[in-house]
Amino acid sequence: MIAIEFENISKQYRLGLVSTGTLSHDLNRFWQTKVLRREDPYLKVGEVNDRAHKGASEYVWALKDINFKVEQGDVVGIIGRNGAGKSTLLKLLSRVTAPTTGTIRARGRIASLLEVGTGFHPEMTGRENIYMNGAIMGMSRAEITRKLDEIVDFSGCERYLDTPVKRYSSGMTVRLGFAIAAHLEPEILVVDEVLAVGDAEFQKKAIGKMQDVSRGEGRTVLFVSHNMGAVKNLCKRGIVLNQGQVTFDGAADNAVNFYTGSYRLSEEDELINRVTKTAKGISIKHFSFNGSTSSQTTITNGQKSIEVCIEGYTSSPLSKVDIRLTIKNSLGTPLATLAEGHYKNSTQDFDIGDFSIKKEFILPKYLSQGLCIVDIYLHKPNVMYYMEAPNCATIDINGNSERFGQALLLNRDGFFGFETK
Repeated sequence: MIAIEFENISKQYRLGLVSTGTLSHDLNRFWQTKVLRREDPYLKVGEVNDRAHKGASEYVWALKDINFKVEQGDVVGIIGRNGAGKSTLLKLLSRVTAPTTGTIRARGRIASLLEVGTGFHPEMTGRENIYMNGAIMGMSRAEITRKLDEIVDFSGCERYLDTPVKRYSSGMTVRLGFAIAAHLEPEILVVDEVLAVGDAEFQKKAIGKMQDVSRGEGRTVLFVSHNMGAVKNLCKRGIVLNQGQVTFDGAADNAVNFYTGSYRLSEEDELINRVTKTAKGISIKHFSFNGSTSSQTTITNGQKSIEVCIEGYTSSPLSKVDIRLTIKNSLGTPLATLAEGHYKNSTQDFDIGDFSIKKEFILPKYLSQGLCIVDIYLHKPNVMYYMEAPNCATIDINGNSERFGQALLLNRDGFFGFETK
């Protein structure tokens, strides 16, 4: 039995503005579509949603011609890089927003957890929010009361149950939100990348509950995550999105392999375009990794270190600045985090104006061959981030026979070993 069907689904946005952005465009759209019953004239323009490069058109397609069906009881993982359209797809299914074209058919009640605090009223207590969410899903008060103890126990928030949600931490909020979504008997459970906010214990419980919901109770789960290990373990099927279009649809293992294999960044892809966020008043002018501004590099035989250089401008003084580098395997699992300044208490301070910081990171002595992914952050350790560039580079590790970068073939997904004296 088909639980969800996406038929020719597309979603278009105009960048920087609400609606079409001008009164004349809004009136023209209304006249063409509502009065003359013609096609929307603004659907004929637009570009794919490539967030890294400025295009010629003000219109972008967050999703374009999406077609797939989900059987009842299936657990489907939706993966792709940031900006690929994953969250937009789930928002359309959850009726947070409407598709520009196409039709979505869903059979059964839908419980959605799209971001921390979805559907919560901050002034209401946790208990009141449980009853409100249940009522929105069409459940009676008696049904919610019957499930209340189970929800509270799963969330681990009993002590704060009668406290306004605005005083909850993000972790507590997502715990309660997931417990409500999973226990109020929805036919379709929609979960975006919110579980990453929870601690390791809760993530394990949540994944176990989703398995029970799908396998034991025959309900349908759509799961968006950047944790490829969780997608492999939880999902039967995987869908890969890229620039708003489906590029792969098949078994979860094959989808992950397709995604991680296609993740190798092009040599033409500039590092500076991979910066996703900067603090207020900071602009980045130059960004290089391992001596290159390209997002693709190689750790060669005998190489003992890698270098990161960041130059920019700040409109306010910066204190205790350091570069943090995290190396992950192809599944996104962190293998090593290097933060020389933090460990050695050698951070830097900068006055208003141009700044330049360069760090050399000594590599672990044992590296496996294969492809790894790099996150780079400019931060004040344990306080704030000045610049964030997750998944900004890929490195091919060759290894060598001189102990530094020595190749280990036992684990081609990546291994970093630190020698003990």
